Amino acid sequence: MNVLVTYDVNTETKAGRRRLRQVATVCKDYGQRVQFSVFECRVEEAAYEEMRHRLMRTLNPKEDSLRIYRLPFPREKHVEVYGLDRYTSFDDPLVF
Repeated sequence: MNVLVTYDVNTETKAGRRRLRQVATVCKDYGQRVQFSVFECRVEEAAYEEMRHRLMRTLNPKEDSLRIYRLPFPREKHVEVYGLDRYTSFDDPLVF
């Protein structure tokens, strides 16, 4: 499944800045950054549950926000991008 992960982490404290880095690291493990706090991920159901669990463990629900949207397939029919597009197809080869 394709999912869009967005987050807003309170970075006013050292702990918040650490959480921000940790959330980004978790997201990178499952997908690719398309904006500063937005990742597109292609995951199976088990990986989705694992990712969600890791993110929920990292966030402080009293200070931070997390949104995960399931994207309809195929992505290209449902996502419009204007300006710089940082997305690379998951189906493209990683090495050229």
